[in-house]
Amino acid sequence: MPGDFALTNLTNHFLIAMPGLQDHIFARSVVYVCEHNERGALGLVINKPGDMDMKRLFEKVALPLRREDLSNAPVFQGGPVQTERGFVLHEPIFAGADKPTEPVYASTMMIPGGLEMTTSKDVLEALSTGSGPRKVLVSLGYAAWGEGQLESELSGNSWLTVAASTNVIFDTPVAQRYDQALRLLGLEAWMLSPDAGHA
Repeated sequence: MPGDFALTNLTNHFLIAMPGLQDHIFARSVVYVCEHNERGALGLVINKPGDMDMKRLFEKVALPLRREDLSNAPVFQGGPVQTERGFVLHEPIFAGADKPTEPVYASTMMIPGGLEMTTSKDVLEALSTGSGPRKVLVSLGYAAWGEGQLESELSGNSWLTVAASTNVIFDTPVAQRYDQALRLLGLEAWMLSPDAGHA
């Protein structure tokens, strides 16, 4: 399997749930894959808003929110793992000209292809002052797959995959993200049969 892995690295890709995937967390979900290697995969669901908005989240962590553009933005249900922990997906912010490839925040995963995911509170502190990354998606929890698990789900036709689009993540209304992700493949939801691949 390690020899085949290079062909199927899905970092910086979307997983788009097939209609047959009925799990309440993942049905009609779009997952942004932050990391995928031979040990497994980690991603964030980008189209399932929770019942909290950013204003409420910042109140809970005792920070003001001086970004009017974010106050009504939803906090997403990123997946079933560590649902009490925040994950901030954002455009890259670099330390400066002298350190062009180092992230600014304490705990940041740099995702090959462009985005970053930060789990440390300093990114929220930056947003609270009105600075920080311009485009952000905040989720509670994440999705994870163990070694070979995602590959098994892919071979079972649970997911479609396509290179991720930041436009879908940050600029597309939440209710349209599933359909927009499918359109990256030239598909519409009505074209997908729940029984695809099980003839």
